[in-house]
Amino acid sequence: MRADSFVRKLLDISSIPLSLEPAMLPKKLLQRCTPPLADEYLALLKQKNGFFTFEGALHALPADKPAKGYDLQTWNDPRGWIAAYGETANDSLFFAEDLFGEQFALKGNAVYRFDPETARFTEIAPSLEDWAKILLEDYRTETGYELAHEWQTKHGALQPTQRLVPKIPFSLGGEYVIANLMALDARKGMELRADIWRQVKDLPPGTKVEIKLTD
Repeated sequence: MRADSFVRKLLDISSIPLSLEPAMLPKKLLQRCTPPLADEYLALLKQKNGFFTFEGALHALPADKPAKGYDLQTWNDPRGWIAAYGETANDSLFFAEDLFGEQFALKGNAVYRFDPETARFTEIAPSLEDWAKILLEDYRTETGYELAHEWQTKHGALQPTQRLVPKIPFSLGGEYVIANLMALDARKGMELRADIWRQVKDLPPGTKVEIKLTD
């Protein structure tokens, strides 16, 4: 990996590896993207096996289970949160997430962003090098850095398993402000928004909805 690569620069400013074990992934996971992209991703994992950066706003999962937090195999288990989305999300390798739990995924020959509130995939980069470039050039928007800093200054550090989930979904008019955010286990956050998505996905635009949050 070149010293001037964007992936290298991203890794250089990130935390220590979340796992010190050699990075290995089963073929069934790597087959969710094309060989060039899979090879690029394995090279990244070998450089740093999972990490946090931008004050924890960006979370890249390790290949194997760390002392605390999720690993790639657990996170991509089709029986986990992915099951809540049916077939919508079962052909991608979800490898990282922003502050709000929006997922970065490898799918086919590109890197995508997956919005858990709408279950939509948006292609954002043709390679991990381009993905890293996008993050470095606009990390405030792409990772939620400023709200991560503000929330943790007020409430303390997030746990390795936590993301900040909106009380009122962003897709339903919720604001990107501290008052609309709550720290929640990442898997629970995905399942919560999948539940809301299933309830509203077939409603006509402009339909009024009532959201009730329970423990």
